[in-house]
Amino acid sequence: MSERRATILSTQPQFLNLNNLACESVGAKVVFATDEWFAPAANLLKREPPQFNASAFTQFGKWMDGWETRRKRTPGHDWCLIQLGVPGLVYGVDVDTSYFTGNHPPHVSIQGACLEQEPNLSLEGDRTGMAASDSQLQSAAKLRSEAWPELVGMSELKPGYSDCCHNYFLVHFTHRVTHLRLNLYPDGGVARLRVFGVGQRDWLSVPSNQDIDLLSMANGGVCLGFSNAHFGHPRNMIGMGLACNMADGWETARRLDRPTKLQVDQRGILQLPGYEWAVFRLGHRGVIRAVEVDTAYFRGNFPDSCRVEVCTLTPEEEAQCLRSSWSSGKWRILVPPQKLRPDDKHLFSVDDMHSPVTHIRLVITPDGGVSRVRLWGQVVPMTTAYSKL
Repeated sequence: MSERRATILSTQPQFLNLNNLACESVGAKVVFATDEWFAPAANLLKREPPQFNASAFTQFGKWMDGWETRRKRTPGHDWCLIQLGVPGLVYGVDVDTSYFTGNHPPHVSIQGACLEQEPNLSLEGDRTGMAASDSQLQSAAKLRSEAWPELVGMSELKPGYSDCCHNYFLVHFTHRVTHLRLNLYPDGGVARLRVFGVGQRDWLSVPSNQDIDLLSMANGGVCLGFSNAHFGHPRNMIGMGLACNMADGWETARRLDRPTKLQVDQRGILQLPGYEWAVFRLGHRGVIRAVEVDTAYFRGNFPDSCRVEVCTLTPEEEAQCLRSSWSSGKWRILVPPQKLRPDDKHLFSVDDMHSPVTHIRLVITPDGGVSRVRLWGQVVPMTTAYSKL
């Protein structure tokens, strides 16, 4: 590996708005780990924030909500292999050392590769107190992962205190990644590994007449901006599968400009001055046939209504909109204001939309939560690519 050092950021970087490609909820999994004595490597990929229980112990030592290896007394260092749930472009990572205050690794590095076939490696069950067997080591060695390109060069880690536990690293790697190698130098514990990026799929394999969710993170959809994300980030709405609870959706704070007494129009839609919004880039330019808005779990805090707007932007126009925080744009109505119901799935057909679009803006009035948004449509060939965010 080269000695190039990564850029560690002390403030929250922009890439945190992107999708976590290495979360267990999207199918990511640890397929190999040299050692898992105190805590198994699978914990790295949990969706939930790390927890700490001062009185919790196992027969192997202190229970920790992360991956923690034993204190190494043999040559080498500890490492694990992770299969991303959504292959794609990686823009940044968060190596979270929460609660590992005297037992975090002094240094870390991350390598990546795009493998044509899944390796014949797997880890099952509770692996606390275990280490890789000779056969597992031999199988992992065949991948030659020590020679994979670096996404994060060897870099110092900060301990897991609340004011410094998030170790953010920018990634300047322009190739698709399917697998990662996380290196601990030489041993220790990490609570979570979050890998932020944009999904990338082979669109040549998708028939042009096939309806597909053009907004799904698995198909390359990505959140580019929003007005408010007090309780839940809007990127959750393009997650895979059904939401697991309210935290797995987008939820805003209650707007403070709500009238003291509410009024409705003839359709029963509240008449309010304010609204909240979230902007997404589709995974591929396409023609929209239907929009699905799911308010699952949001029963006392669902939006009163929503509308959907779309536009077609070049990469240069998108960059300008990002610089202006989406105060500019060429939005047109795809779905006019529609009354929403609590904890329900809404399907809105689009009959008169024939021109392809690249971006969508979901507007909710006045505030509240949405668990999932699906944008069903057909792909249209693109002439330019979006290389930056």
